[in-house]
Order: sequence, then structure tokens, then C-alpha cells
Amino acid sequence: MKCALIAVCLSAFQSVAAQERSYINPNSPGRSGSPFSGAVLTDNTVYISGMLGLENGEVPAEPAEEARNVLDAIKGTLEEAGMTMDDLVYVQIFCSDVSHYASFNEVYRTYFTQEFPARAFVGAGTLLFDARFEIQAIAVKRP
Repeated sequence: MKCALIAVCLSAFQSVAAQERSYINPNSPGRSGSPFSGAVLTDNTVYISGMLGLENGEVPAEPAEEARNVLDAIKGTLEEAGMTMDDLVYVQIFCSDVSHYASFNEVYRTYFTQEFPARAFVGAGTLLFDARFEIQAIAVKRP
């Protein structure tokens, strides 16, 4: 019985270890030289690092414009992985001021054609580069 259990565990470990990984590094402002990948694709799942909606290294004047920029960056990363926004299963938004919740949602809802992914909108205080929004996400390619 012990041998069978060990064999099953080793088989599962080998399966996970054998999965190929692709690294996606979109040219987003503020990322050059950062010690992380923009996204990692493993099998049919893509893990997207925190992204910002900067323009030429600056925070746009309007929250809606910044939201559009960061969502466009997420969309572009998904497209590089052969996916769409509708493949997102989880989205976490960090926001420097939760009073931007409504304006963010107004833009956010325009990026989906099917059911929305699970999501968290977190009041996070100061973000890098004084951004209002930072988004990280997980997507699983639909069959």
C-alpha cells in the first residue's frame, strides 16, 4: 500500500514538474529591470503579475483612462498567451483610493462578453509610481 501511495505521489509530482512554462514579458512602463516576469503560462493557465496603467511612465489624469490602460495591458498579455479577457478566472485589483470603485467598474465591465471572473477590489494605500490601480490576474483557457 505504501509503495502504491508513493508511486501516485511521484507520478503527480512528475506531471507538475514536466509542465512547460512560457514567460510573457510585455513592454509595460515601469517594468524594465524588475525582478519578475510579466506573466507565466503553464499548460492552459496564465498567471499575470501586478500591472499598472501608466502612460509614458506617468499616471494618467483621469482614473477611467488609467483603468483602461491597465485593462488593455492585461488584455494584451492574455492575447500573447492565446486567450481573451473571458478566460480570466480571478482578478485582484489594488486601489490607492476606493472612491475610484465606481469609475473603475464602469470601464471594467466593458472588457467582458461572458460571465465576470471572481474578483477582489482592495484598498491598498500608496501604489508604485503613485498609480491608482494595480491588477494581478489568473486565466484558464476555455476548451
